[in-house]
Amino acid sequence: MERDGVSPLSFRPLGTQVPRRWCPAERGLLGKRMEGMVSPAWARCLFTRSRIPDSVFQPRPGDHEKYGGDPEQPHKIHVITRIKSVVGRPYWEKKIVRDLGLDKAHQPRLHKNIPSVNSRLKVIKHLIRIKPLKLPYGLPTEEEIPGTFLARNGELVIKRRLKPVEQKEIES
Repeated sequence: MERDGVSPLSFRPLGTQVPRRWCPAERGLLGKRMEGMVSPAWARCLFTRSRIPDSVFQPRPGDHEKYGGDPEQPHKIHVITRIKSVVGRPYWEKKIVRDLGLDKAHQPRLHKNIPSVNSRLKVIKHLIRIKPLKLPYGLPTEEEIPGTFLARNGELVIKRRLKPVEQKEIES
């Protein structure tokens, strides 16, 4: 169905050259045909899970001397801080970061030192910093909880309120 020398699909005069476009995603010139397309098989390697052996995650005897800590009595709570961006990271790492509440960088979050949390932290360990929660003043009581804050070095500091001293009356 050609009328007046115009192709009905492109509305261009017959015999004219189709302009070739530069596509940055394909890193090449694309024309009317699909010959310039690159196979999407290369993208598969970008979104595969890492193949790191489990022996890398097992504790070694030298680690305790190097990083401190007691293997017999591990700390109960982690102070986790995200130090790197998740831009350009796979979707499963972004999901773990969001689930653990690490959306904002350099904002510490507290999580239990349990296997389910630790297995998720192993996946994003290159994006975070993990420190033990230190309690230099001991565990806070119910009354002291509103007066506590988490310092940058991982210590839970308790602001103690001074109580007035009751003076005994002297009887003469």
